[in-house]
Amino acid sequence: MKTAPALAPPAPPAEPPTSYRLTVPNGATAPGVARDLVAALLRSTGHPQLVEAARLCTSEAMTNVHRHAPRTRLVHVEVSVGSKGVTVCVVDDEPHLLPEPQERFTDQERGLGLYLICTCSDAWGVTLRGGLIAKTKSVWFRLDEGGRGVA
Repeated sequence: MKTAPALAPPAPPAEPPTSYRLTVPNGATAPGVARDLVAALLRSTGHPQLVEAARLCTSEAMTNVHRHAPRTRLVHVEVSVGSKGVTVCVVDDEPHLLPEPQERFTDQERGLGLYLICTCSDAWGVTLRGGLIAKTKSVWFRLDEGGRGVA
C-alpha cells in the first residue's frame, strides 16, 4: 500500500492585530496627544523603528483635522498594531472635505501634510464611513516593518 507523501504542516495563522482607540477634543493639543500615544504604542509593542514616521504622519493627519475640519468636535484615532506593522486612522466628522496631497514638495502650505504622509508611509488613503450618505471620513496610513517609514 502506498502512503501519501508527507506534507509540511500549514503555517500558523498570523496573529490578529491589536486595536487601540483614542478620542480627543479637536484642539491645538490634539496632534501632540495623538502622536505621543502612537509613539508609545509602537515602542511598547516592539516597533521602535516605526516611531518617527508614525509620529510625523499622525501629527500631519491630526493637524489637517484641526485646521480644515473645525466642525469636528471629537477626533478619533484608531491604531491597529500587528506583527508586521501598524495602521493609523484619523476620523473626523466632515466627509465632504476630501484631502488632496501635492504632487511634489513645493513652497505652498496646503497639501504638504499629505505629501509627507504619502512619502513616509507604505500606503495611505481616505475612507468615507456611514453608508450611502457618509457621516465621517478616515484618513489612514500604514507603516510596514522594513518599509518606507523605518528609521
